Amino acid sequence: MDAGEESKRSEREDDPFSDEDEDVHSTRSKRRKVKGSSGNADSGGATGASAGRGSGLYLDTIQRYMLDFDFEKVCSVSLSNLNVYACLVCGKYFQGRGPSSHAYFHSLHENHHVYINLSTLKVYILPESYEVTDSSLDDIKYVLDPRFTSAQVEVLDRNLSQSYDLNRKPYLPGFIGLNNVKANDYVNVVIQVLAHVPPIRNYFMLQDFDSKSELVKRFSTLVRKIWNPSAFKGQVSPHELLQEISNASNRKFKLTEQSDPLAFLSWFLNTLHRDLGGTKKKDSSIIYSTFQGEVLIESQPVDTKAPSGAALLFDPSNAVTSTKSPFLFLALELPPPPLFHDELEKNIIPQVPLATVLSKYDGKTVQESVADLKRFQITRLPNYIILHIKRFSKNNFVEEKNPTIVTFPIKNLSMAEFVSDPEKEKTLGLYYDLVANVTYEGDPATPGSASYKVHIQHRAKEQWYQIQDLFVEEINAQMIFLSESYIQVWERKRA
Repeated sequence: MDAGEESKRSEREDDPFSDEDEDVHSTRSKRRKVKGSSGNADSGGATGASAGRGSGLYLDTIQRYMLDFDFEKVCSVSLSNLNVYACLVCGKYFQGRGPSSHAYFHSLHENHHVYINLSTLKVYILPESYEVTDSSLDDIKYVLDPRFTSAQVEVLDRNLSQSYDLNRKPYLPGFIGLNNVKANDYVNVVIQVLAHVPPIRNYFMLQDFDSKSELVKRFSTLVRKIWNPSAFKGQVSPHELLQEISNASNRKFKLTEQSDPLAFLSWFLNTLHRDLGGTKKKDSSIIYSTFQGEVLIESQPVDTKAPSGAALLFDPSNAVTSTKSPFLFLALELPPPPLFHDELEKNIIPQVPLATVLSKYDGKTVQESVADLKRFQITRLPNYIILHIKRFSKNNFVEEKNPTIVTFPIKNLSMAEFVSDPEKEKTLGLYYDLVANVTYEGDPATPGSASYKVHIQHRAKEQWYQIQDLFVEEINAQMIFLSESYIQVWERKRA
């Protein structure tokens, strides 16, 4: 017996009256009604069942304020994830709907009668177990599993309209908060970033991932919920995705313990690439076609005879090793912060232009790496560049932060100086606009003090927003570079 048959067999055992047994159960239900009725049993039983189906009985007991479909779809009693239904009166999850199921007992004990199958989106009345098809249920089904057409996705970045939740509170689709369940702010900022990179967002909103990994499916669902214009509440919990991230990473990334968003982003992109069938080839997945570029690395052994303190230069008489390497993000080193001599000087915040730290990739600047000298130059620019500003270093087993502020333009960042063939890249575009800016606040030496925020622009309004977990607020563009940038995503402007 294969895995699919085994799953179906287990499901039928847990729920003797699963969807495929509906006709049988309806007949049994009618027979019980007939035996318990007075007068003309046959006509009375049939009429009662028919009236229930046609009138949408009990639908007025649904409590939309109680519904939250963001959490993992497991039975609240058995903790099983097979054949799970949500009670549309209290919002709790239960397994099955047959006479021996937890949903069936809940309907009798609590007098809650309307249930939705979280996989099929079919709605049933219990304990009678007949299906209800009524247009008044469409909004619930959409909140559970929002779907978009290509035309709807195409205009997302041009939408100026606010939406309203059940409490008539306004929210902007795409610019809503994510719950920090315990310590998952490092995941939240990465999800917000990826949900605002158009090719990534559009792909995960439109494609069918039924045959893909659970990680892919849950990320797709979360992205669609972030952009849902008909949500019951103006926020989303990433709980389902967090659970799968923990499982897929063998608990390397947990919702109970803060991690490095750059380490998570690297793992997440590579795992999505693999799960989508990507290979080592260029453009073999949406991840590579969006973020992957190529850099030329030239290296030469350090000249041990060079005088101490001499400038780092390649010796033209020695051989140079050249390799081309693909990248998903570029690491940028900050200059060492100045040593302060008094309290007054400590108030001075060092600053450096982004172009200065990018000069690492100009093909001329030489860096020392253990026993080698290295030069870097970009040979292929990606459509979206991820920059990692390296702020942290370990000193005597204590992590230290470089507080240097990186200044940058919001638009028209030129990459011409950092590519090996500017004329070739010019046809595709050498200028980039900022898409997202992840910042760090706190002291790494003080446990619990660190937090991450992200800056994202509403393209239609040309308004920037600062998002930290559930908090979403407008921010002036001039204020963005005053934060300690840690991860940035830049979008290529087509020539």
